[in-house]
Amino acid sequence: MSAQKNRVATGGRIDRSKPVRFSFDGKTYYGYQGDSLASALLANGVTLVGRSFKYHRPRGIVTAGPEEPNALVEVGTGAYREPNTRAPQIELYDGLVTQSQNRWPSLDFDVGAVNSVMSRFLPSGFYYKTFKWPKDGWMFYEKFIRKAAGLGTGSTETDPDRYDKVYGHCDVMVVGGGPAGLAAALAAGRAGARVVLVDEQSELGGSLLSERERTIDGKPVNEWIDAAKAELASLPEVRVLTRTTAFAYLDANMLSLVERLTDHIGPSAKGPRQRLWRIRAKEVILATGAIERPLVYSDNDRPGCMLASAARTYVNRYGTTPGQRVVIMTNNDTAYQTALDLTAAGVSVAAVVDLRANPTGALPQAARAKGIEIIDNSAITQVKGTKQVREVEVQSLNQDATGVVGSARHIYCDTVLSSGGWQPTVHLHSQTRAKVVWDDGIQAFIPGPIMPGQNNRSVAAARGSFGLDAALKEGHQAGAEAAAKFGFSNVTGNAPSAEAEPESQPLRSVWIVPSNVPVGQGGKHFIDYQNDVTAADVKLAHREGYVSVEHLKRYTTMGMATDQGKTSNVNALAIMAGLKNVSIPEVGTTTFRPPYTPVTFGVFAGSDKGDFLDPIRKTPIHQWHVEHGAPFECVGQWHRAWYYPKPGETMHDAVNREVKATRDSVGIVDASTLGKIDIQGPDAAWFLNMVYTNAWTKLEPGKCRYGFMCGEDGMVFDDGVTSRISENHFHMTTTTGGAPRVMSWLEEWHQCEWPDKKVYFTSVTEQWAVIALNGPNSRKVLEKVVEGIDLSEEAFPFMTWRDGTVAGAKARIFRISFTGELSYEVNVQPSFALHVWRALMSAGEEFNITPYGTEALHVLRAEKGFVIVGQETDGTMTPQDLGFEWIIGKAKPDFIGRRSHLRSDTKRPDRKHLVGLLTENPSEVLPEGAQVVEHVKDKPPMTMIGHVTSSYYSPNAGRSIAMAVIKNGRNRMGQTVYLPYEGKVVTAKITKPTFLEDGAPANG
Repeated sequence: MSAQKNRVATGGRIDRSKPVRFSFDGKTYYGYQGDSLASALLANGVTLVGRSFKYHRPRGIVTAGPEEPNALVEVGTGAYREPNTRAPQIELYDGLVTQSQNRWPSLDFDVGAVNSVMSRFLPSGFYYKTFKWPKDGWMFYEKFIRKAAGLGTGSTETDPDRYDKVYGHCDVMVVGGGPAGLAAALAAGRAGARVVLVDEQSELGGSLLSERERTIDGKPVNEWIDAAKAELASLPEVRVLTRTTAFAYLDANMLSLVERLTDHIGPSAKGPRQRLWRIRAKEVILATGAIERPLVYSDNDRPGCMLASAARTYVNRYGTTPGQRVVIMTNNDTAYQTALDLTAAGVSVAAVVDLRANPTGALPQAARAKGIEIIDNSAITQVKGTKQVREVEVQSLNQDATGVVGSARHIYCDTVLSSGGWQPTVHLHSQTRAKVVWDDGIQAFIPGPIMPGQNNRSVAAARGSFGLDAALKEGHQAGAEAAAKFGFSNVTGNAPSAEAEPESQPLRSVWIVPSNVPVGQGGKHFIDYQNDVTAADVKLAHREGYVSVEHLKRYTTMGMATDQGKTSNVNALAIMAGLKNVSIPEVGTTTFRPPYTPVTFGVFAGSDKGDFLDPIRKTPIHQWHVEHGAPFECVGQWHRAWYYPKPGETMHDAVNREVKATRDSVGIVDASTLGKIDIQGPDAAWFLNMVYTNAWTKLEPGKCRYGFMCGEDGMVFDDGVTSRISENHFHMTTTTGGAPRVMSWLEEWHQCEWPDKKVYFTSVTEQWAVIALNGPNSRKVLEKVVEGIDLSEEAFPFMTWRDGTVAGAKARIFRISFTGELSYEVNVQPSFALHVWRALMSAGEEFNITPYGTEALHVLRAEKGFVIVGQETDGTMTPQDLGFEWIIGKAKPDFIGRRSHLRSDTKRPDRKHLVGLLTENPSEVLPEGAQVVEHVKDKPPMTMIGHVTSSYYSPNAGRSIAMAVIKNGRNRMGQTVYLPYEGKVVTAKITKPTFLEDGAPANG
């Protein structure tokens, strides 16, 4: 294994006994198990990792966490390739393949870097101002602009990974597995509350993983973390989710999480790649920590420019240094701990440049004791180097830190670290629509009052309360109080404690580090690295009037990148506040929107793709249809047999055979998919009277009635046959696809409008399998297997039902028809369905019983002019438009939609009516949806007077038939109309929508 230039000899939480091979831009490197891609690249001396969005400037690693704006790489190859993945969050595994993005022809030599040379001509919004001429030129320019700017490109292949979804509930959810989160989860878990602890890193510990010498309860932090993890694992009501990001905080304490199950293993892993969690918590504790802000100084984006806290994480957690010789610039004391830790690791800290005068806190004093030079009241005014930092220029600040004085000092280094203070991670708090408020003490936004219904609290650094001991105490208190709120008050154990924090001095707010060259005229002062937004862009926005925070965001694109402004927002707002001469909170804040970090589309889809895109519902007789060669048609979520081809038959041949056999003898169809709703209660008849257009109160038990439902607008909503079982008991059938909609409709009216009515609805669609026999010989077939029912015309007339036994199974038989033939619908329990189907098939052999599918069913009903709601209707058709005036209860005082039928618009004589169409050429089958015109022109537009709703070839009529809705259609009988489509014009005659009467063609 090759030597790793910046790897520390000892230390870190990596496993040095397990080397890992990976590649970056085609070159092979080595790291260790436990490394991130970022730490392994740094260990190998790789600092140039990408090119910037707009200017294609060389970029390096800035942070050690999800706030990383620069080190975005492509992971994997082929279908597994995923762009824009943050290097600090990529766990190393053997064989990991990564590459840089947004560069051509290579990372080292990128032609797009010419944009940086021309940057003065490419400020924020330049394309709005520049590419206005010619008028239609934007579509030409856009292709080149989009190609020149951007990040990675996704794979165009089908995603081969699997994803999962889980829903859950808990008493207390703790977001963040650092010291405060661990203390909170321990307190609540010990009390017996159901706890979910979420942390996005591979192991618990948070900021403790970057500590070197701290102790908790007298133990080194690593030992305390291990003990805390072991105790949490032993608590039965505690679930710990590592590698899990809480990316969205939704209403009513619902949080969305994405758990990375196998990303750290790679494509060879078994099982789902990621899991989407939707968890509703009674109380949420946000222990999300804080993010260090970079300082805004000249050319602060050079590879080697990094946050001070990130360098500390790399050296203490990963055992690697960011470079060999470091200069640190800071406005607060925390960066001194980085200087001390780097020095302990053998790194040369050339100087700490402190924007403050005479820093005297405990950490600066400790740095002096280690021989680290402190250059106070000074700033880095220039960074030299292009693809790697080479040296910095340092100058003293004037009294108000708006300029520099004295001669410049040059310091050789390969790394520049900066710390501009800490911003609490308020993203999830903000997603609840709660406000944030400005804290002058820490110069940052902290969580404001929570929103009603969102039970949460922010603790420790997430609310601006810094310090390890304070984090442990606040976390423990929050966990104990949250558990007690829900009856779990028996908290055992005391709050963990840590040694007191070293004394520190307040930070000095310098939002743009001054230099000899004015902003915008020399080096670039970057605010938002990911979108190439500079301090000069903010000044330009101010000059051009884009001073509203939302206008500033959109004009400059500041904070719009995938990092949601984690490192940029406060600096940008502060600079705008200075330009406007107002306070930072007066400028306002932008909105943090989900997701907190990018989430793959695959995890939202989960298993809902391919055959699992939608639930597949199968009837109890489904396997018989498969065995007899039927292809299937999707009707809603149901798979229904489409037709049953015999050897050598086309679909057309099979359908014609099935239709003829049913009309001539007997056909059998699986109608189990029909929607069925059981309705009971003393007000059941009254309720049906209100939801149907016709009358139901006088329907006798044992009888059936067909009815239309209308919406409040009077338009047809659904149809079906409802049967009265007893005085207070009805059995309703609906269209297959409309069953859920009708069930919701009934419940809505009951619960919202008539809650006093005693009526109850139960979906029984899958509790009854339905086998329909149709045709002149259907009674003869049924007589062979039925017991307990007299099937004679006198004893069992049309639109009635009877209970009995069919092939030994209890059955309820309805004498109703959707074909116009003698028909019986046999309803049995699903477990008996296949047995009864086979018995009927056997009984019908002598009559050439023929199974038919949905296509033949459509032809059979269309021959008789029967409508299908959703095919002949489109939400604009009333029963009267369909020719069903007879189904409107004239004596009924009211029903849903009645008043809409009285409107002048619904009574217009020129509304579209349901009619039939017969083509001039009997063999010409019209396409459904074809538009009907009265007069043909040479080219569109032509006035459409209607369209075809159903169209088939009828073997019984010996020709094509079609149903259509045509303006004033019932008054156009016999008229000729035209249907232009596919480069031709078909002529047709308007007729009645009934094509077969008593077995003979009805329309000549």
